[in-house]
Amino acid sequence: MAPSTVPSHLAAEHGARELPSVLVDGYSLQVRDSQDGFAGDQASQTAFRALLEQWRKRRRKNGGEDPMGPQPSRDLSKKALDRMLTRNGSEASDVLHGAIEEFAEELAHVTRRFLREPSWQKVERIVIGGGFPESDVGERAILQAAAILQEMKVRVPLARLSHEVDDGGLIGWVHLVPPDMLAAYDAILAVDIGGTNLRCGIVKTRLRKAPDLSLAKVVRRMKWRHADDKPSRSGLVERLAQMLQELIDHCAAKGVRLAPFVGIACPGRIRTDGSIAAGTQNLPGDWESDTFHLPSELCKRLPTIGGAPTTARLHNDAVVQGLSELPFMRDVRHWAILTIGTGLGNASYTNKPEVQVPPAEAPGKNGKAPKPLKPIEDAQKKAKAAKARKR
Repeated sequence: MAPSTVPSHLAAEHGARELPSVLVDGYSLQVRDSQDGFAGDQASQTAFRALLEQWRKRRRKNGGEDPMGPQPSRDLSKKALDRMLTRNGSEASDVLHGAIEEFAEELAHVTRRFLREPSWQKVERIVIGGGFPESDVGERAILQAAAILQEMKVRVPLARLSHEVDDGGLIGWVHLVPPDMLAAYDAILAVDIGGTNLRCGIVKTRLRKAPDLSLAKVVRRMKWRHADDKPSRSGLVERLAQMLQELIDHCAAKGVRLAPFVGIACPGRIRTDGSIAAGTQNLPGDWESDTFHLPSELCKRLPTIGGAPTTARLHNDAVVQGLSELPFMRDVRHWAILTIGTGLGNASYTNKPEVQVPPAEAPGKNGKAPKPLKPIEDAQKKAKAAKARKR
């Protein structure tokens, strides 16, 4: 339950499931696998690091030296792994390819398992988001998973996130802003809290240029890898408030009409009163406590923006990241997102029939629409090779 002191402008609309043009059919599903617990646990970035560590241990057990050195797999940076991947023929590259192939099979299995859930059975396209795909290692794993799904005769294609990964979890908030604020201001503040990183930014709605919000853009962003600093729960909230204040000051200096609104995305199931029911095990401290209400805590530190009372709203991070794709999903009725980060986030959506219009041209990089995610020949060959080795 939210504390009794929650102001009226914070007490409603958290975790909204019905929006003007789309329904959120489900999110943060805990899909149980009969053998291995929850299916999603096998397809996160954490799971990939664990697989990589197993491959390295097998190499050491067989009398070989660890080609990746003494650093644990969980501590290797994405850039370091990508560099190893490019060293074709090296032992480190071979170990990485083995872990990638095994993870791709797990991801394909998990994807097919989700498609059996009631809220996913009509899904026509799955967007892949989260921090994992932004690396070459992650990209290769996802391409291989797409190839494996084709071999499984799963006809639901995977698609790339149209925006930069760091932006998707912020841009989605433009679809959750109260309509009066959307019309009266040029920009909003958005926050994306993950198990490793915290991102916040100024999102310009650009509503006049694109009424469907397809041109919404992050014009300034801040990122903090809080997992390195290991803050307490209150320490994280305090730092977040400081970061947001910097963004507020920036808007004031630049003359940006900033709405008195903060959209906060975080893992877990969000109650309508703004408290969190479950799913925050990767965040520091107890976020599911009956005495903790994140929107209220933030508004205590930022009571006004531009002289108006601050409105803060909370929603699941996968839902928000998926909503950043909404303008580009008009050519299908049912769609979903999987966010591969510290954990595996998920959400599924149904577009309302009355707003079925041709999709907007996704911005992609350099202003060009992104290419659909098609399994490359190399990924198909590797998927078949991995399958043959298991026989």
